[in-house]
Amino acid sequence: MTSQVFPEWRDKSLDDALYEVRAMVESSDFEPVQRWRDAGGKVLGHFQVFFPEEIAHAAGILPVKMRGATVEPTSADSHFGSYLCSILKTNLELALSGKIVLDMFVSHPICDAARNLAAIWGRNYDYPCQILYLPQNPNSSGSVEYLTHEYGRIMRKIEEVTGEKVTEEALANSVKVFNENRRLLRELYDIKRETPWLVAAEDAYALVSIGGQIPREEHNELLTWSLAEIKKGTAHKQDRIRVVYEGGFCEQPPMDLIRMLGRTCYLVDDDYLIGMRYITEDVPSTGNSLEDMARSYIETSSYSPVQHDNNKPKERMLVERVQNAKADAAIVSAAKMCEPGLEEQVTYTLALDEKNIPYFVSEFEENQNSFDQLEMQVETFLENLLFA
Repeated sequence: MTSQVFPEWRDKSLDDALYEVRAMVESSDFEPVQRWRDAGGKVLGHFQVFFPEEIAHAAGILPVKMRGATVEPTSADSHFGSYLCSILKTNLELALSGKIVLDMFVSHPICDAARNLAAIWGRNYDYPCQILYLPQNPNSSGSVEYLTHEYGRIMRKIEEVTGEKVTEEALANSVKVFNENRRLLRELYDIKRETPWLVAAEDAYALVSIGGQIPREEHNELLTWSLAEIKKGTAHKQDRIRVVYEGGFCEQPPMDLIRMLGRTCYLVDDDYLIGMRYITEDVPSTGNSLEDMARSYIETSSYSPVQHDNNKPKERMLVERVQNAKADAAIVSAAKMCEPGLEEQVTYTLALDEKNIPYFVSEFEENQNSFDQLEMQVETFLENLLFA
């Protein structure tokens, strides 16, 4: 399919285009996804954190990142227990309310709550609801071979939905498209680290997030144009503390929270929607794209609280993120009721203490709408650093 599903940003100034991107990201209607369906396309929704979207792309089905939304889970609540994170409920609410209509759903056993999500989803829909089993021990000598076969299994399920065979040529082409996307996202984060005054925190977030609901070719066009325009900016550097935000790997902080942080400091790096940037280098092309993608996941991927890899201790990776961004401090956050995120806060803070890196610990929820108290606490923390 070649029809555009998000044309609103085109032929506008940078400020007006970024407004359109923010508006689309903050909307709970997922209009681009519906436009894709209206044009005859099929949709695969996948839960956080990481999914090999190249496979869906090669099959001609739109991969949509189920990142939750600011909706009340009035219908979904009855399908879950009380003490669970919000994103599980709001994702199902998006489906039950018809805001997102899928042809396939894929989840991951990243925590006790998420491991049951595909089964709960499957009780309500007759389309395939699959679990992608990423390696529990990525340090095993057989992890690449195992993951190659697992990717192949998921690919065959996708082929059943689309009715089309995924060829190696199509998969290799998709890898090229996504390599370009990852390069552009790295360029965006280079701007955040090197000249953060040129791009507002919420604009950088929106430019990443919109890619989760539009074809990657469109996302690449948007990023290519936006980054060139951002670099032309004439804003001047201000006397602000440089901060790394950690804790947005699964459930996403509300946009208003990101705006608040952008008013008080420079967010020079983060793990927002880290799954879209999980592969940190280009996936090579050796003629076996599934194996190339599997090897990249094992050998050149980022980190998150839901992956356990002896070669990538998460606390060391966070310290490196802070140091590489030349940050003055870190905000170590977690979604409410998120066991992996809350547990990792202990390890993170111990590592930051050891390196004498200041940090602020907090929680959030995607439907949170009051930030006055949190803003005051963050401002106090940053002012203590600024005037120390």
